[in-house]
Amino acid sequence: MNASALRLLADARRARTGGEQAMAARQRARLTELVAWARTRSPYYRRLYRDLPAGVAGLALLPPTSKPELMAAFEDWVTDRALTLARARAFAGDPARVGQPFAGRYTLTTTSGTTGTHGIFLQDARATAVTSAMLARMLTGWLSVRDVARIARGGARTALVIPEGGHFASTVAAARLRGRSRIAAFSVHQPLEDLVAGLNAFRPAVLAPYASIGALLAGEAEAGRLHIDPALVMLTAEGLPTGEYARIAAALGAKVRTSYACNECPFLSYGCSENWMHLNADWAILEPVDERYRPVAAGEPSHTVLLTNLANHVQPILRYDLGDSVLLRPDPCPCGHPGPAVRVQGRAADLLTFPRPGPAGEQAPVTLAPLPLATLLEAVPGLELFQIVQTAPATLRVRLHPAPGADPETLWRQIEARMRDLLSRHHLGHVRLERGTEPIQHGAGGKVRAVVPFPAAGAHPAGRERP
Repeated sequence: MNASALRLLADARRARTGGEQAMAARQRARLTELVAWARTRSPYYRRLYRDLPAGVAGLALLPPTSKPELMAAFEDWVTDRALTLARARAFAGDPARVGQPFAGRYTLTTTSGTTGTHGIFLQDARATAVTSAMLARMLTGWLSVRDVARIARGGARTALVIPEGGHFASTVAAARLRGRSRIAAFSVHQPLEDLVAGLNAFRPAVLAPYASIGALLAGEAEAGRLHIDPALVMLTAEGLPTGEYARIAAALGAKVRTSYACNECPFLSYGCSENWMHLNADWAILEPVDERYRPVAAGEPSHTVLLTNLANHVQPILRYDLGDSVLLRPDPCPCGHPGPAVRVQGRAADLLTFPRPGPAGEQAPVTLAPLPLATLLEAVPGLELFQIVQTAPATLRVRLHPAPGADPETLWRQIEARMRDLLSRHHLGHVRLERGTEPIQHGAGGKVRAVVPFPAAGAHPAGRERP
């Protein structure tokens, strides 16, 4: 951690010790600074705020923003006038540059098009330092002295389970750490048995998978195939049913924690022992709102949330419609952490289960987490939006929305080849792939459920039409 991050960590500790008042004071000062910076340096925000009084910092007066609007105005949005969308897209389209600085100084990551628009997001040096400081604050909040000692006895080895082939946030982070002997990255796209074998050989003291992968690995441990003894399991990206966290903890003999974050704000929150997400309110603001962007009372699920990232000045995020439904805790959390706490209602992981004929004709089911399939398609150039629907136990139907100028036939051939390769690696070459011609189904908040499993008996999957 560099000197800047260390100073920020010291400030973060003082803010947490000072409680909600200390965090609120920092939040107000940083919001005032960010609004002034955006109005001065970003042509987009200068136009958006032109009718507002000078010096305004209160959120209520600021109009909401969205990913489609900001991406359409990318070159006016960013505050570095040397940056262009064409340059950013060229960088994002090159897998060989994952983890490298964009324009020599920025961290670039991409998001999927779950709302119909792919996002390209940049972090400047200060935002990167704040991310490091918030990670350290999160870990110090999670780990006891006994946990730290156990991690040390395990050689402090950390296993990251990440997607391949794109500038995803976890992939970029892993690329930055490549070469460190105590950190290993494992692909979510490999067969589960290969992942288990790799983890058994590496023996991580800290395991950081996507939540759905963590659930699969817990099953492997319960079956006696996974033999690791991590002190901490850090789940990311998705939500799970509450009981799953306790199951994973018991199966792996580890403390299990999770966080709620996004490319737009990698340091947004950290989970606690009560399964609530505590916002880093000194550096981020999250407003639960209804469909007309009016505040929603604590204890009631929101239609969406508006995010303000107080750290990033190269790409100001102010009252940004994140599209997630959250529930704001109405009372102090029993864990004792200060600041607002939320539970995310709109991010749930669903596992896909396929039949696989065994050597004697028996059915040996194979389970896939949704992330390997979703991230595989997110990295396909020219694909604006997609939805994979399991319409039968051994059938996947793929709905596509090409980007402007992309050839649909070429796109489908690329997608089919990638999916065939992934399915074959998981011994699922018998699974049928169909090209859907019907429209992609949007859910609450306008988001798309990227992967939809086959339903239980008598149920219909979300995003699939009834016959």
